[in-house]
Amino acid sequence: MRSLALSFDKASTLHILCLGAHSDDIEIGCGGTILRLAQEYPNCVFHWVVFSAIGVRGNEALRAATLFTSNSNIRGPILKSFQDGFMPFVGAEVKAFFEELKKEISPDLIFTHNCKDAHQDHRLLAELTWNTFRNHLILEYEIPKYDGDLGEPNLFVPLVSEICERKIEHLMEAFPSQHPKHWFRKDTFLALMRLRGMECNSPSGHAEAFYCRKAVL
Repeated sequence: MRSLALSFDKASTLHILCLGAHSDDIEIGCGGTILRLAQEYPNCVFHWVVFSAIGVRGNEALRAATLFTSNSNIRGPILKSFQDGFMPFVGAEVKAFFEELKKEISPDLIFTHNCKDAHQDHRLLAELTWNTFRNHLILEYEIPKYDGDLGEPNLFVPLVSEICERKIEHLMEAFPSQHPKHWFRKDTFLALMRLRGMECNSPSGHAEAFYCRKAVL
């Protein structure tokens, strides 16, 4: 499979906006890609936003952002207190925050949820991402869940085994409140990366996958 590369200077300051509805979404959906970008672009800056991070989940979000970015190139994280599962019902408030965000940053790359995600909070954030940032490179990540909504992504980021292991270690360390959930397991996360790695013929056998609706070559 032919590979395409980002046309960014390795020495440039790459601004990356990471949007997650809940405390572990960014890390599950694109944690490996974040680790790879931080390694390949040492001057990159991550702008980290979590929309539902209340109580212990807020503390976990802070810890995770530190682990995944080494706490050196991060703006925020910005932690909002929208109630899990209720974001569509307060959509005007969520939209108002997006408009504030647009005034503060024009990112080179945006990670957000998939527009066809089964979770209503995820879908709303994906819709507002496209509604707000209309001239940007947006990659929609995937979250495995009970609903069985995994689809057919069209953009893949191969990951070496060491990055896959770090992603999983950071997830397990940062989110102890999720350990009782029987889907929040190392083999769940590794299995999805293995599947996507097989689909894109990754040399390591592992990858993360995204939906890219619009890109310019």
